[in-house]
Amino acid sequence: MSSCPTLVIAGTHSGAGKTSFALALTRALARRGRKVQTFKVGPDFLDPTYLALASGRPCYNLDGWMAGRAYCRRLFAEAAADVDHALVEGAMGLFDGAETGGDAGSTAEIARLLDAPIVLIANVHGMGRSFAALVKGYTTFEAGLRFAGVVANRCGSERHAGWLSDALRAAGLPPLLGAIPRGAFPELASRHLGLVTADRRRLPDSLLDDLADALERCLPMETLFPEPDPGERSEKKRAIPTIGKPGSTQSPIRLRVGVARDAAFHFYYSDLLDALAAAGCEILFFSPLVDRILPEGISGLYLGGGYPELHAAELAANGEMLGAIRAFAASGRPLYAECGGLMYLARGIEANGCFYPLVGLLPARTRMLAARKALGYVEVALTEDSLWGSRGDILRGHEFHYSELVDDPISDPAWRKVYALRRRRADRIEAEGYQNGAILASYVHLHHASRPAAVARFLERCGGG
Repeated sequence: MSSCPTLVIAGTHSGAGKTSFALALTRALARRGRKVQTFKVGPDFLDPTYLALASGRPCYNLDGWMAGRAYCRRLFAEAAADVDHALVEGAMGLFDGAETGGDAGSTAEIARLLDAPIVLIANVHGMGRSFAALVKGYTTFEAGLRFAGVVANRCGSERHAGWLSDALRAAGLPPLLGAIPRGAFPELASRHLGLVTADRRRLPDSLLDDLADALERCLPMETLFPEPDPGERSEKKRAIPTIGKPGSTQSPIRLRVGVARDAAFHFYYSDLLDALAAAGCEILFFSPLVDRILPEGISGLYLGGGYPELHAAELAANGEMLGAIRAFAASGRPLYAECGGLMYLARGIEANGCFYPLVGLLPARTRMLAARKALGYVEVALTEDSLWGSRGDILRGHEFHYSELVDDPISDPAWRKVYALRRRRADRIEAEGYQNGAILASYVHLHHASRPAAVARFLERCGGG
């Protein structure tokens, strides 16, 4: 499947060290002058920001349950068409995904889909021969997977690494590729949604170099990626049908859409932005934190997810932007607000004992909770025509948030719930998706590829039909 050397970096569980290893390997390859394309399995907005900084290229999510296997194949093929190496960071444990009885949405599904070898990362603290039993379980649980080998993370000593290697060899299992000592990888900042979103302040070149240095001390790079034949990559490059990746042939610009992007709002799938651009949409980013006006000439507005609760005071203080968004909505042009965007569009946020008034279009308040409110895949059936489709259309996505609505928006008769939302592993259907004219707000992070006509529908509503 892959047109370049590819590795899937999987873990035995969340927290095994996949992200640190993926960042270290990406940086080590980049320092050798290799062009690296990174991918992240599953519905994750945070890890891709780290991988994108390490590679200098957008990181793309691969999710078989939300986007479909055919789409994942096409996205991978195009994004990796001009690179030397592709690295796919897994999600959770190797076999964790949307189902308990199948591989949908899992790292294993993507590894099988790409026919790419797996590097299995395991936390070996306190383990000896039991490590071989663990690896045997992962490597034999499902057929059709290839394993390049195993990396022992948080290893105690060289002697410990020797025991682990001997245990694998005696059991006829994939080899130990390397052992990372405890504390060798520098810590990455995290908060309740996982890692803190990466920027050059949180992920400077020096930290990337420290990660790469630690990896190269413990694992010979040639065991993962031998030096390529200079002519090999040029022979493999070929024309691949475009799906909207930057640099591909695009339609003439037909309209402009404003997209909120700053420290408070930045949860977007890279391939959605690519698809909008490929369809003839000029994306104009703006900051609700610091900008006073919206971009000129926009026909639609997209307020994505993020961390508005961490910046609620600054958002509330920017009265000019709050007024500009109210005026835009009053014009009847489409406005879509997702998760953090919904919180911004509401009357305000209750957090840390304070209330911060915000846009006020959605007739409800939101409040932060100490415990997670929702996490998991969801399927949405539209009960009315909306920005992303017509009544009866089905889209997929996920939820992940620590806030909730305090009030019911449909207490205002101008608002209606237009989503019939079903969570995975639950039979109950919940009404969600708050719509008023051309305004749509929801906690669900939709994936456009779950319904390919969704982008065209959105742009049509923006006047681009």
